[in-house]
Amino acid sequence: MSLAYGIQLPVQSQSTIYAEPWEADAGPADLVAIARAADRAGFAYVAGCDHVAIPRRLAEAMSTVWYDPVATLAHLAAVTERVRLLAHVAVVGLRHPLVTAKQYATLDHLSGGRLILGVGAGHVREEFEALGVDFERRGAVLDETLDALGAALGEEEFPVHHGKLYDFEGLGQRPRPAQARVPLWVGGSSPAAVRRAALKGDGWLPQGDPRERLPAQIDRIRRLRAEAGIDAPLTIGAIAEPLYVGVPDWDVGRRTLTGTPEALARSLRAYRAMGVHQIQVRFRCRGRAELTDQIEAFGAEVAPLLSDGPQDGPS
Repeated sequence: MSLAYGIQLPVQSQSTIYAEPWEADAGPADLVAIARAADRAGFAYVAGCDHVAIPRRLAEAMSTVWYDPVATLAHLAAVTERVRLLAHVAVVGLRHPLVTAKQYATLDHLSGGRLILGVGAGHVREEFEALGVDFERRGAVLDETLDALGAALGEEEFPVHHGKLYDFEGLGQRPRPAQARVPLWVGGSSPAAVRRAALKGDGWLPQGDPRERLPAQIDRIRRLRAEAGIDAPLTIGAIAEPLYVGVPDWDVGRRTLTGTPEALARSLRAYRAMGVHQIQVRFRCRGRAELTDQIEAFGAEVAPLLSDGPQDGPS
């Protein structure tokens, strides 16, 4: 089984959990250079996050830098050739599904069918309240929104959905997506999110699960799908530990995986042995040039070893 690899773009979201210091002064030119490097290096996708507004109580930790994912991914679609465009994740419950469908169908159309729509329930109460959406019912809202998006992003020009929250029929939207089916990947690691991914998603994007917790989560997804009689393929994802290809001459943090391409690939192949299909990687770096060098080194030296080696057990 092959192991695909993608990247959450820097700069476009700058939470203190993962942003590097240099990103504070970076901008559009840096995003373009990084996306092009990922495109050349064989990355499966580049990803952008979604927040509309950050309250003051969270601004210090989360920052207020959150580029709009549709605008950002559309911009990068125009300067790349093959890499897919992932919303990781869109808080789709904040918007009417016809609005979301219009935005993302257009993005898929303009990019020639490169969209993957990752969705999540959201976690910032003030964001929901400001937009008039019930924060406490966000899980139920997301469940129905997934059903509505399944209809609105399908092949029908006049989609039909009759639900408790949303009801539409006889309303046409063009352009249609270039893909016959836009993949819907569900983000989150709570029991509700895992169940939602298993029963309603085309893929699962875990959030913060360490690798030792993944096998149990994957087993639960498989069990839920089997019980529901779902035999369609599901893309299982994982967020890998921070990486640095080579031996750094600066402090990259104790959790960062470093070393030769062979050593890194050996460690990352453990995800493949668990049943993971794609990993999201992040590189420690002190600037754009170091990041694009890391991206290129990973694509040229590590990636070829992710599928060609034996299916090592967890390490």
